[in-house]
Amino acid sequence: MNRYKEVNNIDIVVIGLIVGIIAAFFVGYLVRKNIAEGKVRNAEETATKIVNDAVKEGETLKKEILFDAKEETLRLKESQENDNRERRSELQKFENRLIQKEENLEKKSQSLERNEDSLSKRNKDLDKKQEKLDSLYEDQVKELERISGLTYDEARVILLEDIKKETRHEAALMVRQIESETKAIADKKAKELIAQSIQRCAADHVAEQTITVVNLPNDEMKGRIIGREGRNIRTLETLTGIDLIIDDTPEAVILSGFDPIRREIARLSLEKLIIDGRIHPARIEEMVKKSQKEVDAHIKEVGEQACFDTGIHGLHPEIIKLLGRLKYRTSYGQNVLKHSIEVSHLAGIMAAELDANIKVAKRAGLLHDIGKAIDHEVEGPHVEIGVNLLKKYKENKNVIHAVEAHHGDVEARTIEAVLVQSADAISAARPGARRETLVSYIQRLQELETIASSFEGVEKSYAIQAGREVRIMVKPNEVNDDEMILLSRDIAKKIEAEMEYPGNIKVNLIRETRASDFAK
Repeated sequence: MNRYKEVNNIDIVVIGLIVGIIAAFFVGYLVRKNIAEGKVRNAEETATKIVNDAVKEGETLKKEILFDAKEETLRLKESQENDNRERRSELQKFENRLIQKEENLEKKSQSLERNEDSLSKRNKDLDKKQEKLDSLYEDQVKELERISGLTYDEARVILLEDIKKETRHEAALMVRQIESETKAIADKKAKELIAQSIQRCAADHVAEQTITVVNLPNDEMKGRIIGREGRNIRTLETLTGIDLIIDDTPEAVILSGFDPIRREIARLSLEKLIIDGRIHPARIEEMVKKSQKEVDAHIKEVGEQACFDTGIHGLHPEIIKLLGRLKYRTSYGQNVLKHSIEVSHLAGIMAAELDANIKVAKRAGLLHDIGKAIDHEVEGPHVEIGVNLLKKYKENKNVIHAVEAHHGDVEARTIEAVLVQSADAISAARPGARRETLVSYIQRLQELETIASSFEGVEKSYAIQAGREVRIMVKPNEVNDDEMILLSRDIAKKIEAEMEYPGNIKVNLIRETRASDFAK
């Protein structure tokens, strides 16, 4: 019984628990439902609020956009109106110009019409006058035929013959005039060519002298150079072949000799001895040998440099050395190597202008005075010596011919030979290229004035421009203008026959008459 009661109590408890659970579940469901409904309501309220705010912002933005659009539309409209006003103004101006042009065209048209009317009237008048002239011409022809006794055709033949003769005479005169003009133009062109060649080849010339001055550190060095009983100076003079002049000139020794190469060797030797300080015969001999080697090397370098400057290649080494020796050779004070280089450039320039062989002209110009390098060692003129040297070293035949003909010893057979002749004369005769002694210079001027004064009608004569021009005052009562032309030619011929001079001498005659009176 008691066990049965316990079972019933357990069942009741279980049922109670089940009922409680169900009740709790139901309560929880109701609570969750209320909570969910609250959240839904809150969400709906929030969404409604967001939508309302968005609508408000959209309306505001719409208003702003519409306002900006209206402003932009107004601005564009105003700009378009301005453009339209400017275009209307331009169109108005253009229309005014067109109207003005139309008015001008109308005026011109009217003027042309008046001119046409005037021309038509003139043409009619001219036609009438022409008819009168034709009739008068026919009458005159008939009258001339009656007077001359010739028909029109016969008179025409005679007239044509006269015209033919006159035309031949005029043609001859024209031919003579053309020939003289051609000669003048050719002379002018030749002068321009020579002037251009000289201008493009400007070379400096140093006048070589027969003495060289060596500066000393002090006068005591003179005694050391002389040496005991003069043995040092005798040794130096014997080895170099140059005279040493030791005088009262302070701190200087003069080397005198006609051979510039020996003089250069002596100068180098003496300068080395002065620097070394040990001056005695053995040392002098050593320095002279060393200086000879240096000068030989320098001569070779100078010859190679001359070939390089003129653009000439393929010369024999001995010819190059002889070219270098020309640096120490002068002719009337003109350095022969510089003269040869200048002649080479001048001949090459003229050959280029005349479409001749430039290489042959430049080569012959450089080698034309090669004989002067050894003319004091070999007998004969320098042209013959040079030709023999070039033949020995198998130089080009045209070059040898140009060298042989550059002084007129043989007739020039090639244009290059003629160009070398001209270039040599240009280089030697230009002012300042060569010098002469004062005595010969004065003598040449006096001789020039004497020849000019020996003619009748000459009052005074003056040699000017270093003897390159003589100005002659003639007596106006004895020599007229026509006779002056013949007199100037006679004086020039006599100068050519009796004088020797480089270049040309201009004979300039002056005739002057004056008349004066006094108004009282």
